[in-house]
Amino acid sequence: MKPLNSPGPADKTPATVDDAAESASDIDAAMRAARVFLAVIAQSVAEVEHQVTSPQLRVLVLIATRGPQNLGAVAADLGVHPSNATRTCDRLVAAGLLDRRDNPADRRYLLLALSTQGKALVDRVMEHRRGAIAAVMNRMPTALRHSMGPVLDAFAEAAGDVANDDRFALALKEDTLREQSRPGI
Repeated sequence: MKPLNSPGPADKTPATVDDAAESASDIDAAMRAARVFLAVIAQSVAEVEHQVTSPQLRVLVLIATRGPQNLGAVAADLGVHPSNATRTCDRLVAAGLLDRRDNPADRRYLLLALSTQGKALVDRVMEHRRGAIAAVMNRMPTALRHSMGPVLDAFAEAAGDVANDDRFALALKEDTLREQSRPGI
């Protein structure tokens, strides 16, 4: 996948001095907002730290977002060695937060899926995040609050994020990004 700081197709237009100054203030604003989002995430993680570690929560959120996964996919998505993913997932299965089942497409592999308890934990974390973000947004002027959705969607799209129900588009985006990163394309 393309690193977030790599130039993309929108970078072909040279920035003017005015654009650079505006861009610096926009970047500073995005950095301030990022600190708020990080604080919200940290608070939601703290609410469940007595049940799961941060890496375990990452696995649960990954599976909640992308659906059942095999261990290799979990390791690759998290950027960890498969043995680390195995240990983490074994602990989540033992805690009753993940279920292992046969993969109907290939019985040589097992699929990891959220158990009812795992889904409840992820739902609780996400509900905390939604509530905290809504509380901040409700303190904003209405006109600015209504502009946030499209702006943040465009930001996430530019970073390569996809909607939760758009799982198959990820492969297409990765292929497009690979093609764009090739010299001469």
